[in-house]
Order: sequence, then C-alpha cells, then structure tokens
Amino acid sequence: MSGPAAPLYLDDLASGQRFETGERALTEAEIIAFARQWDPQYFHTDPEAARASPYDGLIASGFHTLLTAFVLSLETDVWRAASMGSPGMAEIAWLRPVRPGDRLRCVFEVLSVTPSRSRPDRGRAEIAYQVLNQAGERVMRYRATHILRRRPEEG
Repeated sequence: MSGPAAPLYLDDLASGQRFETGERALTEAEIIAFARQWDPQYFHTDPEAARASPYDGLIASGFHTLLTAFVLSLETDVWRAASMGSPGMAEIAWLRPVRPGDRLRCVFEVLSVTPSRSRPDRGRAEIAYQVLNQAGERVMRYRATHILRRRPEEG
C-alpha cells in the first residue's frame, strides 16, 4: 500500500498495515557533502581512497541512509500530520553498502498501536522500516516508536 490520500492519525493505523514510499537516488556529490559535515570517514568522502577500503569504493554514511529513509517516510504523510515526536528507535542495522546512484525506497509496517491511558489526545505506534535499493535488496532496517495525535473530535 502507498501513502494515504488524507492525513492519518493514530486511530487510523492498525497492526499489519503496510506502506511504501517513493524513491530517491543518492548522488556521489550528496554522499560526499553529507559525510564531510556529519560522518567524515574516508570511505564516505574520498572516492579515490575509498577504492582501497573494505568497501571497494565510495559508500553513503549509514546516517545519510537513515535520514533519507526518514524523509521518504515523512513524504508519504502516513504519520506526518499527527506526529508529536519519537522517544526512540531500535534495531537499527545497516545491511549492505549504499553506493552513488543507488535509488532508495522504504516499505514500512505498523507493528502495534497503543492509545495513551494518561493522555487521551495521543498514543504510540511501533513501526518497522525496511530500506531497499533499486534491486529490491535490503540495505537497512530499523524500528521506531512514534507518538501520534489521535483523530480530533468533530465539533
């Protein structure tokens, strides 16, 4: 299932729902620029030196991959309108290198939805994310807890 036609709230989500994002390619210039600022390791910043690395070439920072996935998921509007932040992520794993020109997309599934007992205007949704490249190979996975608004009462 792709993103919704209208913004979703906690009440609109159910365990087992799946969503898919659009895709975004990472260019060599973007990979290098991101890494120079946030993850300045030679295999992210220097194409020549990266050829002698264990990766046999330039690769994107895992943090760049994570943030690309985050933006792609925001663009679906599945939880964007209802978002009240997140207390954390778990099970973050980088499974395969992301190289210049790779096109990333996400498939994500709602694991659980729990309305708050103490704050009736919100609740938590646990969502599992799979980040895939253009060949459908998993390059990353993670799980996030989202604090989401409940659907506003019609008034």
